[in-house]
Amino acid sequence: MFPSTHDIFDIPKYEEACFSVIGNLLSSGNEVLITTKPRLSIIKKIDKKFSSFKEQIQFRFTITSSDDHLLEFWEPNAPRFEERLKSLQFAFKKGYKTSVSIEPFLDYNPEDLINTISPYITESIWLGIMNYIPRNNLRKIEIPFYNSIRENYSEKHLREIYQTFNDSPKIRWKNSIKKKLKLLT
Repeated sequence: MFPSTHDIFDIPKYEEACFSVIGNLLSSGNEVLITTKPRLSIIKKIDKKFSSFKEQIQFRFTITSSDDHLLEFWEPNAPRFEERLKSLQFAFKKGYKTSVSIEPFLDYNPEDLINTISPYITESIWLGIMNYIPRNNLRKIEIPFYNSIRENYSEKHLREIYQTFNDSPKIRWKNSIKKKLKLLT
């Protein structure tokens, strides 16, 4: 998986270093899962530079909501929904293996998002929840966002989502949900 702790930014020096690592991994015969909150310009550059390694590449795009208001709060300075969707569509149309991480899911019901992205997924859609939700020292403007996210992740609501999508062949459940629903053995 590359990168493992950040995104690939459209900054020449940074981009060059990332592309160098990707190139080394691919030319050594590795399969590479490129995980990022996608910027279309970067995905197009990856395609241009590494299309001959297409069979070794899978994109896993982080798309946590279709609501830009939520994305702006939870993922400031990250690409908005439309750019992420266009990146997914581009990679799919170019013949790459595609998957999406909806972790943490930010919409109360992720069904619309899942239905929107599903036609462009060749591999899997991963659903997960936020691991830590602070309760103290929140600014007044933050409180509604934190209260709302807690509602998203109530055990009852997660069970409803699980029952809706558990039989879908593309849906995968992150341990964060499995743990909350006591599905881990």
